[in-house]
Amino acid sequence: MPAPIRFGLIGFGRFGKNHARAIAHTEGAELVAIAARSPGSCKEAEAAHPGVATFTDFRDMLARDDIDVVDVAVPTHLHFECGKAALESGKHLFIEKPMAPTVAECRELIRCAEEKNLKLVVGFKRRVAHLWKGVKELVDKGVVGTPQYAVFELWRWPYRQGSGGWRYDIDRVGSWVLEEPVHCFDKARWLLGPALGEPESVFAAASSRQSGHPELQDNFSAMLNFREGCHAVVTQTLSAWGHHHGLKLTGTEGAILAKWDGATDDALPTSSLHYMHSTTREGDIVEIDLPPPTGELYELEQEVASMVRAIRDDAPVFATGEDGAWSIALCEAAQKSIDTGTVIKL
Repeated sequence: MPAPIRFGLIGFGRFGKNHARAIAHTEGAELVAIAARSPGSCKEAEAAHPGVATFTDFRDMLARDDIDVVDVAVPTHLHFECGKAALESGKHLFIEKPMAPTVAECRELIRCAEEKNLKLVVGFKRRVAHLWKGVKELVDKGVVGTPQYAVFELWRWPYRQGSGGWRYDIDRVGSWVLEEPVHCFDKARWLLGPALGEPESVFAAASSRQSGHPELQDNFSAMLNFREGCHAVVTQTLSAWGHHHGLKLTGTEGAILAKWDGATDDALPTSSLHYMHSTTREGDIVEIDLPPPTGELYELEQEVASMVRAIRDDAPVFATGEDGAWSIALCEAAQKSIDTGTVIKL
């Protein structure tokens, strides 16, 4: 039996706790250390995961020689500092999205990983979810022919404040485009990129209902333009209820409709996936049987399992540093387009 891949976790807030549980539940992974912000959080971590070492300073954790990979699950403004320190300590890195607040910081993380020959994986959990993997399989099989049009929609409750209110502080969150639209930008490249190449330009618009805080943009839409007029729209509102994702995708030979619905972002969801091919009769829509719906913990376990295989077997990862950097480049371009009212070339 191969030795387990040993994880050190930075962050034990709401998402950090989910990461800890996912590591503890994943075959081939072992949670050996947790760095949390306060002594109280460390005590909570010790109670939840007996025998795991805890630290209030993540650098003390990184000094250990019994950690193979560091999992970073902290607020956005801390991603680069923690990620770079982990790589410089000689440990592989699994980092939550967004990879870092800026493209320049993403590039520095990629450079550090390449210099030390370390794995760098970005936590785009939707790439491992049953629904979106099902869409990917349909697109890659050519069910729709060449993709021409896609709309990624998100309708949901306002964001949670986050620890210390960081998500509503623009200096710490960076931009609300980095929160959920970043997932859709990644999915657009993941699904459309093999046929269309990289996006060529971005145009975006946004508005806010936050009194006195126009920088916190609840309503957001962006168009990613690919070659030959093919395009994808990413649109989001935080002024509604529930947590609902949708994808409408059409191509030269068919169409796909995917839906994901949950009461909250971590509730057990329902989902559906349908497609139509040009060779079918009008109205003859095919429904894809999906595995039973799963929640966030399952997807995190799949991400951890992928990280284990990547380190142990040198297997491909589900989302690379380059994927992470591209998603941030699209976020930066979208924000620049909002600020200037112009199309931003990539």
